[in-house]
Amino acid sequence: MTITHQDELDGLKKIGRIVANTMHTMAAAMEPGMTTRELDGIGRKLLEQAGAVSAPQATYDFPGTTCISVNEEIAHGIPGDRKLASGDLVNIDVSASLNGYFADTGATFGLGAVCPSLVRLCRDGKRAMQIGIAQVGHDKPLADIGNAIGKFASKRGYTLIRNLASHGVGKALHEYPEEVATWPTKGDKRRMHDGLVLTVEPFLSRGGMWAMSGKDDAWTLFSEPPAPVVQYEHTVVATRRGAIVITLPG
Repeated sequence: MTITHQDELDGLKKIGRIVANTMHTMAAAMEPGMTTRELDGIGRKLLEQAGAVSAPQATYDFPGTTCISVNEEIAHGIPGDRKLASGDLVNIDVSASLNGYFADTGATFGLGAVCPSLVRLCRDGKRAMQIGIAQVGHDKPLADIGNAIGKFASKRGYTLIRNLASHGVGKALHEYPEEVATWPTKGDKRRMHDGLVLTVEPFLSRGGMWAMSGKDDAWTLFSEPPAPVVQYEHTVVATRRGAIVITLPG
């Protein structure tokens, strides 16, 4: 989507606040013994109260309202009977639409006492996203996002999952530019333009390189090789003065 009028930006900000508030409320409600289905139910109720529609459910018939991925699950986890435990890494990914506008956000949260190395991974995962967002702006190369994140990751000894990319969003959950690398690339000559709406969502890891499907379902993705992975995601708008972050709670 390319924003050309203020009412479009307002509509995008409204759904951005809804998905952000939903994600953070879900995270605050997590407790040991809760199932991921129960956690998803909190998200479902919040979206319904706001009049919003789950984007993965409506677009892809995903079997849940939100994606909840725990520990070895790195993305697209299906809410179910799995019980959360202290020390878990829980990724909550919330995307939804309202009045024809879509927004997408996600973050990894530690439940209870998490080991220091995972605390650092979470901190650096959020920083990697912020570094990517800092590259967003009118007439800047799309490849700058992944190149900057890659430099940060390499300097600190991390790897990046290289087949889960950022993407365009706004009037649909996934749209042009369909794939925006959050890892270093060569040959991508595309440039951002004023009003372009996209996500920035690196998957930072301590050794993981690829996201692979498991044996139990067609949705849940795991790290290959197996390693801890965190993801942080905002929906942003490119402007001549940098990025506007859409998915902020409020």
